[in-house]
Amino acid sequence: MTRRIVRTVIQVSTAALLTFVVIFFLDRNFRVLPNAIHEYLPTHHAGLIITDLTITTCSSYNIFSNCKLDPAVWHRVEKDLYLGKGTFSSAYLHISRKREEDLTSDDKVLVDVTVGRLNPNTNDKENKGELWESRPAGLWVKRSSKRSATDSSTTVTGVDVLFGDDAVEARNDWAITRTPLLLDAGSDVPAAHITIRRGAEHAAFKPTLRINPSGRFKIMQLADLHLSTGLGNCRDALPEDWNGGKCEADPRTLDFVTKMLAEERPNLVVLSGDQVNGDTAPDTQSAIFKYAQLLIEHKIPYVSIFGNHDDEGSMSRAAQMDLIETLPYSLSRAGPEDIDGVGNYYIEILARKGSDHSAITVYLLDTHAYSPNERKFPGYDWVKKNQIDWFKSTAQRLKKPHKEYTHGHMDVAFIHIPLPEYRGPNITMWREWKEPSTAPVYNSHFHDAMVEEGVVMVSCGHDHVNEYCALSQKEDGKPAMWMCYGGATGFGGYAGYGGYHRKMRIFDFDMNESRITTWKRVEYGDDKDKRLEELIMVDGGRPVPPVVEEEAPPPVPPPAQPPS
Repeated sequence: MTRRIVRTVIQVSTAALLTFVVIFFLDRNFRVLPNAIHEYLPTHHAGLIITDLTITTCSSYNIFSNCKLDPAVWHRVEKDLYLGKGTFSSAYLHISRKREEDLTSDDKVLVDVTVGRLNPNTNDKENKGELWESRPAGLWVKRSSKRSATDSSTTVTGVDVLFGDDAVEARNDWAITRTPLLLDAGSDVPAAHITIRRGAEHAAFKPTLRINPSGRFKIMQLADLHLSTGLGNCRDALPEDWNGGKCEADPRTLDFVTKMLAEERPNLVVLSGDQVNGDTAPDTQSAIFKYAQLLIEHKIPYVSIFGNHDDEGSMSRAAQMDLIETLPYSLSRAGPEDIDGVGNYYIEILARKGSDHSAITVYLLDTHAYSPNERKFPGYDWVKKNQIDWFKSTAQRLKKPHKEYTHGHMDVAFIHIPLPEYRGPNITMWREWKEPSTAPVYNSHFHDAMVEEGVVMVSCGHDHVNEYCALSQKEDGKPAMWMCYGGATGFGGYAGYGGYHRKMRIFDFDMNESRITTWKRVEYGDDKDKRLEELIMVDGGRPVPPVVEEEAPPPVPPPAQPPS
């Protein structure tokens, strides 16, 4: 009896599987299933089907020209292909899309895109009866009338535009056309590249952060990358005759980052604001993808917050974070919507494999941009009360689970604009103070809240040439919290102040000793292969004074010098 039941189950299962395969094959080629069922098949690409592309050009000279097509048929990608730099012209990419159930026998599905002056049909040996069709600006599209094309893994399911000769893709399943659109733009307009996604959209990989088996964890802080749309121009770069005097900001910045990623091998990268140089980044997305693609390629998780320049280009903070959250290896989050700013959140770094207790908590907060009351508090903005309240309630809520980590849990934080305490009187300086601190005039006492909740270290960016660390003190004279600058990494932002070589800061956590050691790396010079100004800042889970051979003199504020 038992054997008969088993045999029957096997026969029914085999028949069901065979039936599924046959129906799957028939539906793929002849669409025999209703749409309501077809949408759940594994090869189906949910959403709108792309049926065509075109480009419109309009001129202020010609009142009859129009860059808008019928919105019932065409969706316009809201990026001027001249990036607003065309003297009299603008151009836009348009996408025709339909719901699959609305497709007619006359509709075709977009299956390929290319750009070039020559007709690609001449060398297309595998056209399968589908010919390339010409569109403006050297754009060529290939479309299929086969109903099965909507299920192909090679079908084009997304189209976008990126800018610059150095443009790269950072999204899953997307690929950029290396030949730019053939526009009559001048040399000062970054080239426009079509980028496409094929097949179904796949969720981005989000790694779990965990202390290494050795008990170590390394964070690299990249402060003030100041990336542009296009190659960018170097500012205050040293030496002045580097590369024959031709210094392209973004390639040099990213070369420096690439070298340091290979040598330092961090477990996490913190981008602490001003990743994008708003004035020179008319397409913010293209600038973001440069650093993201580099970190994705190296399989390094990263988190980001915003500085005062990030949203001075084409995208708001919220729009940027919406994009960054979708990228592989990005652990960035917008944070609560009911408090000021975008990017108030924390991440947990778990204990070694075998334990899911948190070993390190990293808090990241938005320090905004410019003062909302320039007359009374000139300069820069500050961390708001509702942000501080959120931080305190979050830290207090996490205290109980954090005690379950037996090696001593540590809390650290990253911000963009320094706190007023960075220039306070009762601080112990570690290395040179080069640039006047541009901390906000108004003190919201976020420093005190962090000390109260046990944060042992905070690091910022913003002041490009400052790269020191400072230890604040409690009322009883005991160490309170270390406050560091990352030192600017990017060549697209200012430097100067008597000469500054771009740098970045490393934080090495040794959970065996509850210790944090920091050092810097420099882009150029005799010390470019060395750790600079290494400092044990936290030991036994508590901030400790620097070990120096002789008593250091009190810090002297540097002379004022405006950024060049």
